[in-house]
Parts: sequence; C-alpha cells; structure tokens
Amino acid sequence: MKVFLIGANGQLGTDLRQVLVSEGTSVVPVTHKDLDVRHAEAVFAAITEARPDVVISTAAYHRVEECETQAALAFEVNALGARNLAQACDRAGCILVNFSTDYVFDGKQQKPFSEVDLPHPLSVYGASKLAGEHLVSAVFDRYFVIRTCGLYGVAGSSGKGGNFVETMLKRAAAGSPLRVVNDQVLTPTFTVDLAHAVVKLIRTGQFGLIHISSEGECSWYDFAKAIFDLEKLEVDVAPVSTDQFPSLVKRPAYSVLLKKRLNTLGIEIPRWEDALARYLLARRAHQTTAVGEAR
Repeated sequence: MKVFLIGANGQLGTDLRQVLVSEGTSVVPVTHKDLDVRHAEAVFAAITEARPDVVISTAAYHRVEECETQAALAFEVNALGARNLAQACDRAGCILVNFSTDYVFDGKQQKPFSEVDLPHPLSVYGASKLAGEHLVSAVFDRYFVIRTCGLYGVAGSSGKGGNFVETMLKRAAAGSPLRVVNDQVLTPTFTVDLAHAVVKLIRTGQFGLIHISSEGECSWYDFAKAIFDLEKLEVDVAPVSTDQFPSLVKRPAYSVLLKKRLNTLGIEIPRWEDALARYLLARRAHQTTAVGEAR
C-alpha cells in the first residue's frame, strides 16, 4: 500500500506517518508548504504524480476563534478543500481519508453521539467541517470521513500550536492559579491511538462516516486534574463555567462520540486515562532525546 499523507509534519500526521512506516507502508509525506488543498488542479496534479492507493489528509483550518472572523477561509479549506481532495481521488482511482470533528454537534443531548445523530454545529468551524463531510460524500463513495475529538500528540508538545496538555503544564510551571471549564464534556484523544485505529480501518474497506476517539469521557477540568495528578504536581486549579471565558465561539457542552461502528469492525481504542499516561511518558522520552541531540 502506498499512502499520500497530507499534513505529515503535524500533530496527527507525524503519528500517522510513524505508524504507517512501522508497518512497512510506503508513505509520500506532504506538508502545507508543499500543497494547498484549496487549489484543485494542484491537488489533482500532486496525487496523479504520486499514484497512491490511499490519500490521508489532516489538512484543516482549525483555529476555532479565527474561523468565526475568517469564515470564507474556513470553508475554503475545510469544505472546498475536502471536495478538491475527493474529486482528485475519484479521478485518480484511490481512497480518501479525511478528518472531521465533534464540533458538528450542538451538545444538547447527554449521551454519546452516533454517526446517524443529526448534526447541528454551533460554530463556523463546525459548519465548515460538516460541509466538507457532505461534499466528500457527494463526489464518490471510496472514502473514510473520521470524526474525532480533543486531539493531543507528542508532535504538538514541541510545535508552535502546542496542545491542551502542554498548555496546562506550562501554566502550572508558571505558578499562577488555574481556572478550567467543567461544563464542557468530551473525550481527549491521543493521536498515536487514533493513528493505529485509522490504519486498521483503512484495511477493512468499510467506507463511509465513522467516529474514532478514545474511550470514556471527562470535562476539561477533569482532564487537567488528571494531568497534574499523573505528573505529581501541586497546582491551584479550580472548576469554572464556560461563561467565565467570553468567546466568539459557541462550543458544544457535550460532544462525546459513540464508537459502535468502530467496535463492530473489531477495532478497539484505549480509554483516555490510559492514553494520557502513555502520552506523558512519550513526551518525556521525546524531550530527553531532543536534549541529547542538542548537545
């Protein structure tokens, strides 16, 4: 199998590349600098030249606050970009794997959302990703659209964007009291676990929309507490409501994803607590290696 991996240097893309290569898959790594998914002809030319069996795209405009004021750009990348990829894959005869988000839901039900639950995004970001889902499915049927949730990975620990875990650890190190929302419930997902599940999913050939995230659920406050507990840090952290942090973005209060279809395919994914512990070990190993290489 040959994979054309868009966003290969990102948080999820880095882990996808490592998992694919470890299993003997040929990977053509592509970054945003190499290819802008908004440009249809460039997308088709690049995929045609590479001649892959599968295109995996992690390309997204996911700065949710900016999406509210840059709606046209959000739709160009997340919706039209997804369509460009689908059309190119259809013409080239390859499979497309594209990623969506829990933000397609409004969070009003208090049980995990399934693939057949009616989406109702509250934000431009969520709406643009939902539009991308529809545009992919309208083009052809050899696709996987994967909704996921609360991603964090080791590549994000050293990148400019960071992730929630790194943000919490940096703020804890600064010694200031922390306030974290406890009325937004989700499932944080380690990108290594997501990458392994995606690779298994591709091999099933069971195309369509599917939810993949860690098992379990927690609030952002619960997640922060677990981080500090595992790192054995004494941190002044208190739960607060979302309205204490005014924002342009309306976020779903509950966006846990039901993974019945994934489980039916025989693909299991660990709980978020287990994933977090492994992430913290991995980031320490990564930091140790980085220090050793710098000497």
